[in-house]
Amino acid sequence: MDDTSQIQPPPSFAELFRTRSGKLSAPIAEVVARYELCEDLACHLTEQAQTLYHSGNSSEEQVLLGMHAGLAAEGSVVSPPEAGWIVQRVAELLEWRAPLLPAGNAE
Repeated sequence: MDDTSQIQPPPSFAELFRTRSGKLSAPIAEVVARYELCEDLACHLTEQAQTLYHSGNSSEEQVLLGMHAGLAAEGSVVSPPEAGWIVQRVAELLEWRAPLLPAGNAE
């Protein structure tokens, strides 16, 4: 994305900020900052997801959908598309099957 940045958001994340014409809808520095936030959240949520799952009260899918609901709620620090990306990333990190997210909120 930017040759001067050491952090390169993956294409799946950058797509959240692309217009129909393929251009970024935000400055690259903002996209990188948002990526860092979302990646950090995903990494921190993996332990919480495992704890919830191993408590025996929820399936992997229920844990991830619950996290998505919280992340996509009004007042969240992330946008609904970012919430979808985070949940997909948590699933990837845990090697869980990614859930089908509610329409309009998926990655």
